[in-house]
Amino acid sequence: MISHVVVAGAGTMGAGIAQVFAQAGMRVSLVDVSPKQLENAIQKARDSLQRLAQKGSIAQDAIGPTLDRITTLNSFENLSADLFIEAVPENIDLKIDLFRKANAVFGPTTLFASNTSGLSISKMASALGSSRDLIGLHFFNPVPVMKLLEVVKGENTSERAIETARWIAEKLKKETIVVRDSPGFATSRLGICIAFEAMRMLETNVASAEDIDKAMVFGYGHPIGPLKLTDLVGLDVRLAIGEHLFQTLGQAQFQPPEILRKLVKEGALGQKSGRGFYPW
Repeated sequence: MISHVVVAGAGTMGAGIAQVFAQAGMRVSLVDVSPKQLENAIQKARDSLQRLAQKGSIAQDAIGPTLDRITTLNSFENLSADLFIEAVPENIDLKIDLFRKANAVFGPTTLFASNTSGLSISKMASALGSSRDLIGLHFFNPVPVMKLLEVVKGENTSERAIETARWIAEKLKKETIVVRDSPGFATSRLGICIAFEAMRMLETNVASAEDIDKAMVFGYGHPIGPLKLTDLVGLDVRLAIGEHLFQTLGQAQFQPPEILRKLVKEGALGQKSGRGFYPW
């Protein structure tokens, strides 16, 4: 059903998305305007595959063929694909502009998808006209390890697109949930509430970052604590999601804590900057 995938955006999420599709045997065109970003993405995929091989999750001799299925490009002009998925920063104007450019390149049979963690699928789709099918495919970081794929159905997303998303999840060996297009979907709303409360606890000296995280890991069985997870996701990403949810829903639990605003202003964005709630 899907044999060639175009992934737009070669950041952490784009690199991981490209990797899992390539692992599933599909051809992937990974597109980014930055040659350095593309180089880094392939190195991230190589390192990730090596870790999986060391754990016995994949065969060592599968690494080369998997990477060979990923082609890096600076533009998607003149390409054709079964699936076009954007993995650019969480800015709806940026995403809409990207989809408009892609709409002029790809034919009507190409399924469009967004990896957004909370922006409106329906709003993106409305900018493309009624003839274009668009769905949310929200992957989680690190993509090769995390088992969930959150499928988001916009106002006009077809049942065919939903079935295709389920097929994709099966091929990628991921579990799916299907949610209606609403601010933050399911996972971001839950995750933000927990993370922001953890930050407020840290602000008021209830406990250290390490002990707050341990409470969720050993008390509730979470694989990672909310503050360390925020470092991995990116403090700037979490701030943008929180601001969007607070503006659209107006509920106090989504108002970003001051400690988050302060750290982002200082450039402490988590793992990618070398410092967040933890040193990296």
